[in-house]
Amino acid sequence: MKKLLVAILLIPIISFSQSKEDLYYFKSKDSLVGVKDKAGKIIVPAQFKIFSFLKDGDPVEGETILFDGSKEGEKSEKNAWGYVYDKNGKFLYQPFLYDNGADYFSEGLRRLVKKGKVGFADRNGKIIIEAEHDFASPFNYGYAAFCDGCDWEKTNDEHRSIVGGKWGIMNIKGQTVQPLAKSTEQDVEIEGKYYPNPFQYNEKEKNILHFFEKQKKKLADLYYVNFYNKLSEKEKNLFFEIVERPKENFPYYQVNTYNDRKKDLDMLYRFKFLVSEDGKTFYAIEDFNEKNVPFENWLKEEIKNAEDFQKEHKDNPNKFINK
Repeated sequence: MKKLLVAILLIPIISFSQSKEDLYYFKSKDSLVGVKDKAGKIIVPAQFKIFSFLKDGDPVEGETILFDGSKEGEKSEKNAWGYVYDKNGKFLYQPFLYDNGADYFSEGLRRLVKKGKVGFADRNGKIIIEAEHDFASPFNYGYAAFCDGCDWEKTNDEHRSIVGGKWGIMNIKGQTVQPLAKSTEQDVEIEGKYYPNPFQYNEKEKNILHFFEKQKKKLADLYYVNFYNKLSEKEKNLFFEIVERPKENFPYYQVNTYNDRKKDLDMLYRFKFLVSEDGKTFYAIEDFNEKNVPFENWLKEEIKNAEDFQKEHKDNPNKFINK
């Protein structure tokens, strides 16, 4: 009886865990894209028109399968682009359309579209915030703006704005947050209103952030070396925050860097870092696929680039001095 009970308990774990083996994109004779495993078993049939430079046999990167294009015979949802599947071949969601492609991850979350509404999913494809709003911005410093009753302005311009509707601010749980009546230096300014600092840390996490705080001056000087407006030390101030913690398929803490106004320095990967689960090994994110390199190697390269820049641009007002 005990053996039977153990077997029953294991069934959900096996059925819901994603495949860990390597997967590869393949193209059919009519150039539609699908995914196979190493043995040639089809995980997702070839039914997608991909417009990026995807080659037959390219590996699937990340924790889910992204088809960055349209699906044969299916009309895409408004404001959606692409399709995301888990590594067992189960459809998960359509990403929000951003910058002529699928939305990027920001602070560990990517926007998705379902029945015309916008929500958020994590890197494992889990829906973290249900699709309930007509629009939502990417997360920045723990908050995202959202609106209901709004839409894209009616114009032929390439860059359009969202207009109308009722706006609010949500936290990473999808809860609406009200602005503060009184603010402190720790709080976050969004569109002229202030919201509570959303980050809280245990001792281990504080030690992780201390690693970056010790090098704040050097990192700030590296980042601002090619800015041609002279900046004060206050304007060059940086904040480091843990925006993602270890989870299934992701054994890291992710640390993002923010400027003096608590705005993300870079939407993609520059000045974003990963730290091992034990808090002892530090990496920098090097490219769009979150390839990581040892922090010291990254720092040496950044220093070299800054010094090379200053040799070519001797009039740069924000000098980097390697101390």
